[in-house]
Amino acid sequence: MAHFNKDPAIYNLLAGFRDESALKDELKKLGLRLRPRVVTPREQKPGQPGQPGQIAFDDRGNAIYEWQDQSLTEDGEAGERARNKALAHPGLAIVDDEVPANAPIRSNPKGLRVGYNPYESGVLARKGPPKKRDLRELSKWMEAKKNAKRDGQEE
Repeated sequence: MAHFNKDPAIYNLLAGFRDESALKDELKKLGLRLRPRVVTPREQKPGQPGQPGQIAFDDRGNAIYEWQDQSLTEDGEAGERARNKALAHPGLAIVDDEVPANAPIRSNPKGLRVGYNPYESGVLARKGPPKKRDLRELSKWMEAKKNAKRDGQEE
């Protein structure tokens, strides 16, 4: 029988089929086909100098890492330290990219047009509040306009 993911619904569906040909026929009716997973093993290269191991495949086709040294396969803290040391690269280092506490927050002019991205948010530029109108001046202007209109009609 073919290997499927661990979804219980698929196993319930497959439980009614005793042989693979009945399953293939049923899948053909649904417009699906079952392809066997073929994994060809790579040639076993002798360990390259400077590499602690190589990628290999198990019997189901899953990628696994085979360590060259037996001490690297040990469990526990000693094995963990040995694996970390074997995989460490002298040219690489972990650096924290912390922004200084007093650094200004940079602006994000595209944030309101494109959308909000929390990793590149910055300061979103907003339009300021609308200019307040002086209602007394507006009232005087409207009254003056009304009076001008009345004066213009009477003459």
